[in-house]
Amino acid sequence: MKGRHILLGVSGSVAACKAAELMTQLVRAGAEVVVIMTDGAQRFVTPVTFEALSRRPVITSLWKRTQFQEPAHVTLAEWTDLLVIAPATANVLGKLAHGLADDMLSCMALAVPRPPLIAPAMNVNMYNHPAVQDNIRLLKRRGCVFVGPVEGRLASGRVGLGRMADVKDIAKAVETALAPRRRAARR
Repeated sequence: MKGRHILLGVSGSVAACKAAELMTQLVRAGAEVVVIMTDGAQRFVTPVTFEALSRRPVITSLWKRTQFQEPAHVTLAEWTDLLVIAPATANVLGKLAHGLADDMLSCMALAVPRPPLIAPAMNVNMYNHPAVQDNIRLLKRRGCVFVGPVEGRLASGRVGLGRMADVKDIAKAVETALAPRRRAARR
């Protein structure tokens, strides 16, 4: 992943804490990572955490000026090799599926020409809701790659499907998504 450019979108889930670990693994593997946080994500972990670990400014708003050339969502969309959204809430999945763009992360998802890699995290009932499942099917048809969720203990204390995939599994999926495609051997 050396020298690859990754945008890491972090949305409002208790699993946002794991996103810091994911970002650290990506940086250690040589990737340059810029983090975009939703308002909800900032309720679980602060931008300072990601800034300290990535040594880069964190984007927290569509409306705040950044060090990136304006408009930042266009500049970063051209810069990035892959948008990773981990954790992805039901709200974010709905925005992605229906082309809604009311914050920097959802604008970025529309501006980046390649489909994102998505690691959902939410309550089991939310994950199993027909609207969420319809959104996931639609996003998969559009080429989005999903990693998880997995079954396990959720923030509510319940056990079920909805826990964000293990950070190592997400990092491996990022590596796979960024690997050069090998040409099929000619016969």
